[in-house]
Amino acid sequence: MLYLDYQATTPLAPEALEAMLPWLGGPGSDGFANPASQYRAGRAAAVAVEMARDHVAKLLPPGGQVYFTSGATEALNWALVCGARLKPGGLAGSAIEHHAALQPLEALGGTLVPVGADGLVPPPDASMLPENGLVALMLVNNEVGTIQPVADYAEAAHARGSLLLCDAVQGYGRMAIPDGPDLIAISAHKIHGPKGIGALWVRDGLRLPPLLLGGGQERGMRSGTVSPALVAGFGMAAKLAAERMEADRAHVARLQRVALERLSDWTVNGSLDHRYPGNLNVRRKGVNGVRLLSDVRRVAFSLGSACGSGSGKSSHVLRAMGLTEAETHASIRLGFGRYTSEEELDEALGLLNEAAVRQLDLAA
Repeated sequence: MLYLDYQATTPLAPEALEAMLPWLGGPGSDGFANPASQYRAGRAAAVAVEMARDHVAKLLPPGGQVYFTSGATEALNWALVCGARLKPGGLAGSAIEHHAALQPLEALGGTLVPVGADGLVPPPDASMLPENGLVALMLVNNEVGTIQPVADYAEAAHARGSLLLCDAVQGYGRMAIPDGPDLIAISAHKIHGPKGIGALWVRDGLRLPPLLLGGGQERGMRSGTVSPALVAGFGMAAKLAAERMEADRAHVARLQRVALERLSDWTVNGSLDHRYPGNLNVRRKGVNGVRLLSDVRRVAFSLGSACGSGSGKSSHVLRAMGLTEAETHASIRLGFGRYTSEEELDEALGLLNEAAVRQLDLAA
């Protein structure tokens, strides 16, 4: 498999796997202990959790607390549902938020901020933001890779007495997270960590109501037994991301240049100037993306969000950017990162180009 779907998930880093193994509690090991238990094995597990929490926090702004969740979906729902109770003045979010934020926003009666053809929200307009409410804006769009002006919207939200929630899933570990948000949702498996673990960062001084009640874990903020294995893997992935951020960024920038050269007959969806370079969403007139998936089975790529690709619906992100139905169906998303080689990328793009030309020839 030639893997070009880094926005859906990333390969588990070997170091993250190694960090998890002692806490899976195999035969002869006491690493299975509950970190809330007070005997020695439980205390050791609790120490491992706190060490990992520190690594995760170092990639986030100062002045906040990290609370582990089952993933970014839970973190976003927690922030929106409970944030709406804390700040009842209303909700707003961009029209291109991930479904994990968009659906709670819509269910709670939030308003949507439109985006331009470049996939960027406009400069903040106070009339579109709630007073004493909550504003949601993702840092990097998962489908087209555009980087949103989170700091500007945080300042505008605060001027209205509102909170700013940032979905930083696609930016965390890949770039600096801007100061300003009050709530930040992140996920481990987007930075070469394990699936099933994420976190919500909450600014100091903000007491968000819990979403899950029960045993009072995570300092009373998120009940449920914490998995030391998943947390340890997350912590190691965050530690590696901090150490390799510059090298990883330079690597994906080189890969983007290679891809743009090979995809000269394709049109890039979204801004190239305000974009994470490891995400390319492209279209080619006359090409059908679904058929391309079937024709090029050696290459793992997507038609958009992994959560929505199987629904049969066209991308809400591309529609919000003004693309026609034909253009959305001619679009594909290519994602690459730390473990993608130039040779693999070149081979994959060659296969995609060949299949696209075959489609066009048959339609001629």
